[in-house]
Amino acid sequence: MPKKSIFVVDDEEDILELICHHLTREGFQVTTATNGENAVKAITQKPPDLILLDLMLPGIDGLEVCRILKKENKTADIPIIMLTAKGAESDIITGLELGADDYITKPFSMKVLIARIHAISRRKNRPPMDKNTVIRIHDLMINPGRHEVLIKGKPVEMTFSELRILHLLAGRPGWVMTREQIVDAVRGEDYAVTDRAVDVQIVGIRKKLGARAEYIETVRGVGYRFKE
Repeated sequence: MPKKSIFVVDDEEDILELICHHLTREGFQVTTATNGENAVKAITQKPPDLILLDLMLPGIDGLEVCRILKKENKTADIPIIMLTAKGAESDIITGLELGADDYITKPFSMKVLIARIHAISRRKNRPPMDKNTVIRIHDLMINPGRHEVLIKGKPVEMTFSELRILHLLAGRPGWVMTREQIVDAVRGEDYAVTDRAVDVQIVGIRKKLGARAEYIETVRGVGYRFKE
């Protein structure tokens, strides 16, 4: 099988060299760029399997690179992991809403980065989730078609919006989802979900899940994710 290709964009030569070294050892084919303009040109000409994208770049910054790539049919489906400065929450939210798949803050462990890359590769190979797909995770079952949540076979009463949000998160384990993305995913139904109301819904879901509440992780300042 051909090696998976990863394109790394970072203007810090030492970080770039370190990432390339470890990814090559893991068996990936690695290509690099140190600025946004060159990255967009190279990625458009030869799309990789995955992109590691630093947000703080000279010229076109990482967010603009992400925006450009996600608008192009040829590159829109390439997974992007953002490399961000610690505490850049607003940039993280913007990047995720532009279509980035995950983020990792500097300084980071190479083991963590490689684990995130493998996790994204697994997600990419999963078939798309249908709104009525039944999800089973350990002793938790979510059946949106029957508006039913079961724990050890016993029903758990949930509102329609709580069930939709739970199904959305559980159907994308490991994905960080912003509040706005959650709102967008359930918008158009016969109930209203506002940005901050998502937090209230999550509190309600966790209470009803009891010990399984730990499945839903809060990503501080960003949103939520369901444990893989």
